[in-house]
Amino acid sequence: MQYLYLTTRGRKTGLPREIEIWFTTHGGKYYLIAETRLRANWVQNILHEPRLAFRVGQEQFHGTGRVLDDASEPELAQVIRSLSEQKYGWSDGLIVELRPLPSPD
Repeated sequence: MQYLYLTTRGRKTGLPREIEIWFTTHGGKYYLIAETRLRANWVQNILHEPRLAFRVGQEQFHGTGRVLDDASEPELAQVIRSLSEQKYGWSDGLIVELRPLPSPD
């Protein structure tokens, strides 16, 4: 899959906001890279309200998001940047981790 569809809650309006974005996976989590770092509205929305939804292909998830701190998790950041370079040839930006919640089945 090339794209992930992320739905956050608008921090000002409270309305759902969906974006299409490149992603990678590692250890059961999904990783996005914000080219404009903290200026990205979707990143600001996650910082305000970390609960979110996303879909990849036909799979839909609910979960939480967080900004990865390169300084305290350098090994993980390096792995994610390497995965993004391999998949897209690009990895420059702020890494955001999406953690899917278990399905309530």
